Amino acid sequence: MKAAAIVAVTLAMCLPLTSAVASPVVTSDAFAIQGMDRIASPPTGADWAPAVRMKAGLNLIATAGDGRFALHTAHGDVTFLPGVNLGSTTPGHQPGELSVTRAQYRTWFAAMAWLGLRVVRVYTIHPPAFYQELARYNHGNPDRPLYLMQGVYFPDESYVEKNDLYDKAVTSAFRAELKDASDAVAGSLQRKPQRGRASGTWDTDVTPWLCGWIIGVELDPYAGVASDRRNAAAPQVKGKFFSSTRDATPTERWLAARMNELATHQAARGMSQPIAFTNWPTTDPLRHPEEPLEQEDLLQLDANHVRASAAWPAGTFASYHAYPYYPDFQRYEYAGRSDPYAAYLRSLKRHHGSTPTLVTEFGVPSSIGSAHNSPLGRSQGDHSEREAMRIDAELLRVIHDQGLGGGFLFGWVDEWFKFTWNTIAHQDPERRQLWHDPYTNEQHFGLIAMDAAGPPDTAAEYLFDTEGAWPARRVTARVDESYAHLRIGLGDPAPSALTLSFDVLPSVVGAPPPGSGDRMGDAALTFDLTERTGQAYLRDVIDPLRLDYPGLRRPSGGWQRFELIVNRPFPERRLPAEIINAGALRYGSWNPDDEDADSRSLWRVEDGDLVVRVPWALLGFADPSAHMIGMPRNGKLKLVVGPGAGVVVSASGTDQFVGDVTWVNWNRPHWTERLKQGASVFRDAALELTGPA
Repeated sequence: MKAAAIVAVTLAMCLPLTSAVASPVVTSDAFAIQGMDRIASPPTGADWAPAVRMKAGLNLIATAGDGRFALHTAHGDVTFLPGVNLGSTTPGHQPGELSVTRAQYRTWFAAMAWLGLRVVRVYTIHPPAFYQELARYNHGNPDRPLYLMQGVYFPDESYVEKNDLYDKAVTSAFRAELKDASDAVAGSLQRKPQRGRASGTWDTDVTPWLCGWIIGVELDPYAGVASDRRNAAAPQVKGKFFSSTRDATPTERWLAARMNELATHQAARGMSQPIAFTNWPTTDPLRHPEEPLEQEDLLQLDANHVRASAAWPAGTFASYHAYPYYPDFQRYEYAGRSDPYAAYLRSLKRHHGSTPTLVTEFGVPSSIGSAHNSPLGRSQGDHSEREAMRIDAELLRVIHDQGLGGGFLFGWVDEWFKFTWNTIAHQDPERRQLWHDPYTNEQHFGLIAMDAAGPPDTAAEYLFDTEGAWPARRVTARVDESYAHLRIGLGDPAPSALTLSFDVLPSVVGAPPPGSGDRMGDAALTFDLTERTGQAYLRDVIDPLRLDYPGLRRPSGGWQRFELIVNRPFPERRLPAEIINAGALRYGSWNPDDEDADSRSLWRVEDGDLVVRVPWALLGFADPSAHMIGMPRNGKLKLVVGPGAGVVVSASGTDQFVGDVTWVNWNRPHWTERLKQGASVFRDAALELTGPA
C-alpha cells in the first residue's frame, strides 16, 4: 500500500507466472489456495529486508513519530504499510479453539506476500507453529519478508460486567499476557494448555521482523465511562518508557501503564518497537454531535494522552478499526463531502498531529446480506466478491491519500463463527460455526473464501424423475453448509413463472404462498423466468424480522418478503428505520471460474433446467446442521426440529410435489479455500502504494 511503480505492476502482469519469483517457497505454498495461480508473480525490485538501527541503546526496525510510521528496510524507509488481519480460527471452530494448522500458516504466509501484503497483524498470541512458519517463510524470502504486528488481547474481559478496568483480576491477567506475548515473539515461552489460549513451546524468534504492537480491545463505552468514574483518583503514569499526560483519563492512564510494562519487557531484550492501543470510532477522541446513538459518542480515548519517552525510540501511534459504514455520524457529520470516509480520516489525522495514525482494520464484506447502509455504496454487505475487492482497493488508496501510515485489511479468511446484529437473533449461537450464512455479513470479510463443500464424495440425489411431467420432469438435490441445491428439469413447454414451496414444519398449515396453492409450505421462492427476477418469502410464523424490530407493522396475509433491518428508527432525530429486501433473488452464474459471475447470484436457467441454491436462512433454519428451524415467540427465538424440506413446484395453477430434501446432521463441516474473485484489484493497489518488492 505504498507509493509508485504502476509500470512495474503492469509489466509483471504480462510475465509468465514463474517469472520474477523471489523464492520457490512462494510458488509451491501459495498455490495451494484455489485461484492463486491466476495471480501473476510479484515484480522484483527493492530489498525489503529489515535494516536494524540503534537508538537509546535499543535496536529497532520501525519508528513512529513526527507524524509518520516508518519501517526501516534495506531499500530505505517505507512510510505506508499494506497489511492484513489474521484471526485464529477455521470453519467449525470458535476463536478460542485456535484451529489453524501449521500447513495453513505455511500456505497463507506465502499467499499474503504473493498478494503484495507486507504486514500480518494478529490479535493475540498464536500457537508456536505461527511463529515457526513465519520465520521459515522470512528466512526463505529474505528480500521480501512478511512483517508482524503483534496484538495482545484481554484474557479476562469481565471489566464489562464489573464496570472496572482496574479490577485486580482483569489487570493481572492482562499484565501476564503482555509478558507471555513478549516471550512468545522472542521464542522463549512455555505454556500449559488453558481454555481459549494457545499453549506449547515457543522456540522461534521472530523479533527481527516485529514492526509493532497493538494491545487491548475495542473498549465497551459504557463500561469505560463507569470505570473512569470509579477510578477517577488513579494516579498519572510516569514510566521510564511511557507516561500519561495531565489530560489523560483513568482508562488512558491504565493503557499507558500496560504499554510501559510491555516496553520494559522488550527493552530488557535490547529492542524497541512502536506500541499502540486498539481504538475505534466508537471511542475516538473527537466529538460527534450528529451521532444518533448515545454509546457511539460516549467515551473518548486519545492516543495523544499517552506519550513515549526518549528512552523508547520506536515511539507510539494511533491505531483505529475504521470502516466506511459505521457509526452513523459519518453519514451526517460529513454530509456533502465528496468522500465522508476520507473526511473522517483527515479529521483523525489532524487531531493526532505528530502522532502517526494507522487504520488497522478496514474493508467491506462480500455477502448477500447487509447490516448498514453507507455513502458511496460502501455498505456493510450486499457486495459481490468483485465489488468488495474493488471497494477494498479504493479504501486502501483513500487511507494512503490522507497521509496515514498504513491500512490493514480485515481480514484474511472468511470466518464462519462470526455474528452480526441483524441476524444474531435468528440463529442458534452454540452452533453458528458449523454452517456458513450468506446473510451474516461478518462471515464474509476475507480475501480468501472458505467455501462450504458438503460431505466429500456426496452426489446430488434424485427427488423426482418422470418424463413428460409438468411443470417439473426431473429434480435433483444436495446440501452443503451454506445452501440447499436444486436442479429442476423444466417440463415442456417451460413455464414463464414458477414458485418453489418448501414444507419445513409439517404441523403448520395455512395460506399458500404467492404463485402456489400449496398450503403446507413455510418458505417459498418465486421466479419470473422471462424477466429473470425472483423473490423469497417466509410464512409469518418463521419470519425473523420481528425479532429485530418488534414494533414493525407488516402487511397481513400469512407471508412476508425476506427482509433485513439495517438501521433502527430514531424518532427523536426523525430518522426512520431502514429495511432492505434481502430476499430479492439475483439471476446469474456464481461459478468463480466465470468472469461474469456474481457471487450473490442464487438461480439461473441452464440447458432447460432451473438451477437454484437456497441459503438456509431463506428456508427458516436457525441451524441446518441440526435441522433446527427458528420460530420467533414473544421476542425470543424458539428452536424446533424439522424433518427436512418437502418441495412443491407450482406453475399456472398446477402444484406438483416432487419429494423431500433430507440430510444427516453434521458436527464437522467441510470447506475449501479459494481466492475471491477480483482479489487481483486489491493486490494491484497494495503493490502500487508500496512499490515493487
